[in-house]
Order: sequence, then structure tokens, then C-alpha cells
Amino acid sequence: MGSILTEWIRNVRLDAVRPEMLFGVIVFVLVMFVGVTTLAVRERRRKAATAKKLDTRHPAGAPLPPFKQSRLVTFVEQVGNFVSHGRASTNLWEQLIRAGYMSRAAPAVYTGVKMMLFLVGLIVTALLVLPLEIVPAKKILLFALGGAVPFFLPNMVVRMQEQKRRDEIRQFLPDAIDLLEICVTSGIGLDMAWNMVAEEIHHVSAVLGNAMDLSNFEMHLGSSRTQAMRNMATRTGAEQLSSLAAILVQSERFGTSVATALQEFANWMRDERHMRAEEAAEKLPMKLLFPMALFIFPAIMVVALGPALIHITRTLGGI
Repeated sequence: MGSILTEWIRNVRLDAVRPEMLFGVIVFVLVMFVGVTTLAVRERRRKAATAKKLDTRHPAGAPLPPFKQSRLVTFVEQVGNFVSHGRASTNLWEQLIRAGYMSRAAPAVYTGVKMMLFLVGLIVTALLVLPLEIVPAKKILLFALGGAVPFFLPNMVVRMQEQKRRDEIRQFLPDAIDLLEICVTSGIGLDMAWNMVAEEIHHVSAVLGNAMDLSNFEMHLGSSRTQAMRNMATRTGAEQLSSLAAILVQSERFGTSVATALQEFANWMRDERHMRAEEAAEKLPMKLLFPMALFIFPAIMVVALGPALIHITRTLGGI
């Protein structure tokens, strides 16, 4: 079997490869790589969530099992540290934190993944482009595209994750403000109400609950409530949290009711969410136009006109 495969590979004419086939193969390889990477990341998150649930059930005082990092992640981290010399810019740190990657190794892993994708893209492009008999300018262009497209895939993933977390915070923040307003109205202090709401909001939104827990931890370490909330807004990228911090500062400065301010702010956020939903609904017909024209309408035409065309072809062929 191996000899037959080797003989077939030798008889294949590499000069018969067309640019269209080359583009299709590159796209197929990139899609398969992105799909496998996505499945691996989801499996890792599922295992991390399962480990977190087990840790919460772990008896107090008992030693927790050490965290074992996979060899692939360790290798990618080493590559990233070698490329970046163990340093990361402030903008990269802020972007990764807003996307939910708060580990110390996140910048190194991010840089390592980008470099490995760049090398994989160059290697695949070289294997497909070098046998082609095309002008050198086109080869250079294909090399640039083959290396640049995979290199910027992690940027797109981080931005999508950042936008997803921001949308989740925007969705559940009005409910959290309502709970906070109820607690303050019943006579509970703002700090204690913040702790109670952070515990309750974990059941519906882990992202918002973790952000509130981290800001609560900062307040326990000595930071002011305003500064902790502004830091939370910086970590999450949600402008509504900055507005909430400003409202609380003005309420304390001018002596107005904190409960009334929270109620008005929750109503404003709920109206904004409603308007955003209406805007998305208005954009839906335009977004559905292209999928319907490319996929749905051709299928309908084939089903509706296919039998008639077959009958006409057979009739004309019989003549």
C-alpha cells in the first residue's frame, strides 16, 4: 500500500495545480486548523469549569490538587517568551484582560500562537506555491497572504471574546442594578449590598459576577469604591460601569438618594437595551438578504424548476 501511494505521488504533475485549487486548499487547511483549535479551547474551558466546580465542593483545609498545564500550552508559552523576550505591552495586557484571559502566561501564549500560526501558514503556502509555474510577484503575494491571514486570527478571536463579554455585561447589568437598589432601599449598606448582588448574579452571569467579586476584593484591600468600580470598567470595557461609578460619586457628594439614582440608572440602561434590540431587529432583514440570495433561493429554484427542466430536456431529446 505504501509503495502504491509513493508511486502515485511521484506520477502527480505538480504543474497542473491551478491557482483556484491552491486557494481552495489553503482555505480548507485554515478552516480545519481553526476548527480544531476552537474545539480544543472549548474542551479546555469545559475541563476548567468542571475543575472549578470540584474545587468548590472540596472540603475546607484540604490541599487542592496542583494545576497541570499541558505540554502544548507550555511549548507555546516558551515560544511566546522567546519572541517577546518575556515582556508584554500594556495595551496587550488590557485587551487580554477585557477578553477574560487574566493568567500571567496569557500574553506569552497569545504571542506564541500568533507565531506558530504564521509559520504554519508559510509552510503550507510554500508547499502549495513553490511547485506552481507563476511569476515571482504572485508567489510573493501568496506567501504574504498565507502568512498574514493565520497571523491575525488570534486578534479576531480576542476581539470577538471581548465583545461577547461586553454584551453579556450590558445584558445583565440592569438586573444587577435593580437588585442593588432593592438592597439599598431595604436599609443595607452599599458595600454589603454589592457583596450580596455579586453572589446572586453568579447564577445568571459568571462574567459580571467575577468582575464584581474582583472589585469587591480591591475595596477590601483599601481602594475606594469609586476607584474599584472604575478599574472594573477598565477591565471589562463596559462604559456603563464608568457611568455607574460617576452616579454613585455624585450621589455621595451632593447628598441625594442612592436608591433613587440606582433606580433611574437601571431604567436608563433598560431603555438603552430595548433600543439596541430594536436596532438589531431593523438590521435583520438586510443581514438575511445575502444568505437567502446565495443559499435559499437557488435551492428553491432547483426544487421548483428541476422536474420541469428534466421533462423539457427529455422531450426535446426525443425529437
